[in-house]
Amino acid sequence: MSRPPTFVPPPGARVHTIRTARGEFAAVESVVGDGVEAKGTALMLPGFTGSKEDFNPLHAHLTARGYRVVALDGRGQYESDGPELDESAYTQAELARDVLAQAEAVGAPVHLVGHSLGGQIARAAVLLDHSPFLSLTLMASGPAQISVPQQQRVKLLQDALAVMTMAEVWEAIQAMEPPEDTDAGDLDEGLADREDLRRRWLGNKPAQLLATGRQLCVEPDRVAELAAVPLPFHVLSGSRDDTWPVPLLDDMALRLGAHRTVVQGAEHSPNTDNPLETARAFADFWDRTRSKG
Repeated sequence: MSRPPTFVPPPGARVHTIRTARGEFAAVESVVGDGVEAKGTALMLPGFTGSKEDFNPLHAHLTARGYRVVALDGRGQYESDGPELDESAYTQAELARDVLAQAEAVGAPVHLVGHSLGGQIARAAVLLDHSPFLSLTLMASGPAQISVPQQQRVKLLQDALAVMTMAEVWEAIQAMEPPEDTDAGDLDEGLADREDLRRRWLGNKPAQLLATGRQLCVEPDRVAELAAVPLPFHVLSGSRDDTWPVPLLDDMALRLGAHRTVVQGAEHSPNTDNPLETARAFADFWDRTRSKG
């Protein structure tokens, strides 16, 4: 089972707002320390119902390798503002244009990383204009729509959002979740984690969840288009994934001519399941792109 993110900022990280030509976006940013060669910037996009905090476990490992990290909440996601009910603000094309503006604001060119839904938004941005990017890493993000069981989960969420408030949906989700084994000593920490997750959930705009959930269920296969873009590609996943089966990700990597990494023991969130190996794979890939540049 994938581990939840930590909402405690990484040591030395700056939690702030990035101002772009398309609005303001909440960010967690870590810079390279003294005595470490600065090699570049990684711009990281979270997945559906996720947030910038999903990448917190990677920051220290990546800055130690020379890479500045900027992780963002997308439009209408957690601490980035967006329309409450207007789904047209969250089309994939609009979100992709946000990414281009974000890259410009943080200092292009950057290494782009997208997790799950974030990977498909990142792909759309690269297809609009690849010039702000040094590379694209798709983490647990597949070639087209999500698996049928995950589509069913999204449909349940959409149905719930049609008749319930965000707070009511949260309570319903918790009631359906199986209880986890928790040691008595971990109880307070577990409650704090749950409250952080609840706060993040309530920060999401319903229109954003509805629009991006629909995107996940109907996304076409655009791998051939992406393969024609002159960028280095990296496909990274856990050794198990229920959202896009691992063999499907293997095939996508072959079609892209991409570097492929499977993080053993990780599931749909290698960034929290095994952050050290995930960060190492990112940095090794980026180092190789520098050596070939």
